[in-house]
Amino acid sequence: FLGGCATGVNPPSGESFPSRPLEKWAALDSYSVAPGLEEKILALDPERITAADVRDVLSQAPAPRIINIHGGIVNVYLQMVSFSDFLTGMGYPLKSVRGPGEGAYSYTCYDDSKKLAGLVGWHYERDAMKPMIIGHSQGGMQAVKVLHDLAGNFGKELKVWNPIEQKFEDRIIIRDPFTGILRPVMGLKVCYATSVGAGGLTRLLVNQWAITGRLRTVPDTAETFTGFYMGLDWTGGDFFGFGPMNKHHSAGSSKVRNVHLPLGYDHTTVPDTRHLVKDDEVKAWIDTYVPSEEPQFKEKFKGSTRNILWAADVWYDVKKNWCLELQKMIRAKRRRQE
Repeated sequence: FLGGCATGVNPPSGESFPSRPLEKWAALDSYSVAPGLEEKILALDPERITAADVRDVLSQAPAPRIINIHGGIVNVYLQMVSFSDFLTGMGYPLKSVRGPGEGAYSYTCYDDSKKLAGLVGWHYERDAMKPMIIGHSQGGMQAVKVLHDLAGNFGKELKVWNPIEQKFEDRIIIRDPFTGILRPVMGLKVCYATSVGAGGLTRLLVNQWAITGRLRTVPDTAETFTGFYMGLDWTGGDFFGFGPMNKHHSAGSSKVRNVHLPLGYDHTTVPDTRHLVKDDEVKAWIDTYVPSEEPQFKEKFKGSTRNILWAADVWYDVKKNWCLELQKMIRAKRRRQE
């Protein structure tokens, strides 16, 4: 319970937003980058984003909002703060990691999942980029529940959640930044979602009963999804993290991967990764990592490499989808200007 309370660090900015959709094309028209940068972004290969691409190109442009969701153990939110430091240390913009208003690095797994689904709508409408969701432990279960909320599996409508004013807005529609048409929050997609250590004994907790039967089914509201599991994980692994019950599957069009982390990965501390950005050789290895369902790490570095395989895999998908979302926005803006 105490871990769930520790989510915010900054007071609201005082900025107020009306409870109505944005004006038509407001999000696309507000997007601008330095001359020549758009061509560099469009020239990038999303499957092969290098450290130089991040430093010289992507970091000079906006980024999709990352919605981190931490687990329920006391002080576990600190692991997500560490992971946020890893992301920014690898080059991701801090303002796209920390929430607007209260400045949270992550949301608690005890939050109303409909609030987080409504937050997806708020950011998509303003950023013209689909957010990403990264969940740990019960936060991973909550991430999947948010996807089911967006798919309409737990209700018929979703209200927009305003993170500045910390309340639901009195509307269930947003202005789609790409079509200019009003549309419901229900049915929106995130570009990437992932969970690690979701399942096991945490299925027995009352706040998780609604999702436990749907936990391994990924609806179409995630374009891509990666589920991480590890052996001997008695807390968040089904059958102690061994066997097919730990694997997620797509309900339709979502592209789903499952990654089996090697023995030795600890359920509670997997997101603790800020140490990885302190060694240039470790960072270089992460930047050239290629995803695998059974990843192995045999290199020896001076710096700590604890949790490197999880961090490297997530970072690969984060920078890939960062590039893809920017490319979609640039092409949409150019079509509008034709």
